[in-house]
Amino acid sequence: MLPTIIITLVLLWQFVLVGYTFTLAGNAADEAARAGAASEGQAACQEAGLAHLPGAWKGGARVDCVGDGDYVTADVHLEVPVLFPGAIGFPFTVDGHAGAVQEEKGD
Repeated sequence: MLPTIIITLVLLWQFVLVGYTFTLAGNAADEAARAGAASEGQAACQEAGLAHLPGAWKGGARVDCVGDGDYVTADVHLEVPVLFPGAIGFPFTVDGHAGAVQEEKGD
């Protein structure tokens, strides 16, 4: 019975990590899009997206920002860790996508 309980707990923990990674990707995309809409440049957008990630998720993270006139979009791609954040990751990524309207600059 003990191996069944341990396997169940390990699987539940892995599902928690997958869900948390989805949450992190969405939040990082929101923050990146917001920063990209408030500034001029993709560097601020990418920096804001990475700044809102815990250290263990930054290693395999990729933030793509696109500004086309009045709208800024940000895509964040994160690796899902296997059991321990910062260790190895699954061979697939979790994606977060967000957009924001470009803010006008005041005089």
